[in-house]
Amino acid sequence: MDVDAFVLAHRPAWDRLETLVKRRRKLTGAEVDELVDLYQRVSTHLSMVRSASSDSVLVGRLSGLVASARSAVTGAHAPVWSEFARFWTVSFPVVAYRAWRWWLGAAVASLVVAVLIGSWVAGNPEVQAAVGTPSDVADLVNHDFASYYSENPAGSFALRVWINNSWVAAQCIGYAVVLGLPIPYVLFQNAANAGVVGGLMFDAGKGDVFLGLLTPHGLLELTAVFLAAAVGMRLGWSVVSPGDRPRGQVLAEQGRAVVSVAVGLVVVLLVSGLIEALVTPSPLPTFLRIAIGVAAELAFLSYVVHFGLKADRAGETGDVDDAPDLLPTS
Repeated sequence: MDVDAFVLAHRPAWDRLETLVKRRRKLTGAEVDELVDLYQRVSTHLSMVRSASSDSVLVGRLSGLVASARSAVTGAHAPVWSEFARFWTVSFPVVAYRAWRWWLGAAVASLVVAVLIGSWVAGNPEVQAAVGTPSDVADLVNHDFASYYSENPAGSFALRVWINNSWVAAQCIGYAVVLGLPIPYVLFQNAANAGVVGGLMFDAGKGDVFLGLLTPHGLLELTAVFLAAAVGMRLGWSVVSPGDRPRGQVLAEQGRAVVSVAVGLVVVLLVSGLIEALVTPSPLPTFLRIAIGVAAELAFLSYVVHFGLKADRAGETGDVDDAPDLLPTS
């Protein structure tokens, strides 16, 4: 973005907003509407400048102006439904979209680890003996793995799965406070466990059972875990390499973005848990159960790309401090 051209194009609006803020107690009805409209526009300008410029003076001026305008206008807060809609169409998807490189990296690295460990276990009887006795391994591949998904009532099982998955995601997000350093280990543990079980199942000729039971819910579940890991590691990296902007400002923005993802993943993992409890153990044909899981995964990814890309192009960052808290006006 050409900062000089941007300032030249929008300075009249900023100056006008500053004038209206100073005259806040003497505004006409039309001027109040103008103040609200300018506040929303300048909030967007601030988001754009923060994401594309290292000019701390300009960011500081716009931040102060937006804060003054917010305090100047009272009694026009957006209703709960509007904030709810903004969260699901802007805040959550744009944070997920902007973290796609970290997200994809976590997914690829975990897949590689799981495949390598699975191949190692499947072709090495000594490793299998270290995992468990022959009877333990036989019980796992012939009974325990499949019965895990059907031995409990669907409702209680879904709740347990949801809590467990939420805990894994919460760990990834929580470790952001220590620069995300433990997150790769959490991902490694998760991938290693899947690799060991997968290796045992494939070696016993039960690979179709393994994939048929894991895929329906696992796609969305693991995507959520990878997203949690991505934003956690990204926040940690913002401390190490904040770019041209002040480290404290970048850290605060990334921290608020992590909160958005944490809230959004509660719902995503709930959907995953319901699929695991209701679809995975169902008597539906394997191809249909997998199709449901693939459909849920594609729906989530399409949602993130559609709304996230749109919000990113509009200069949104997912930072709650940038969200207009006023009703739109004409």
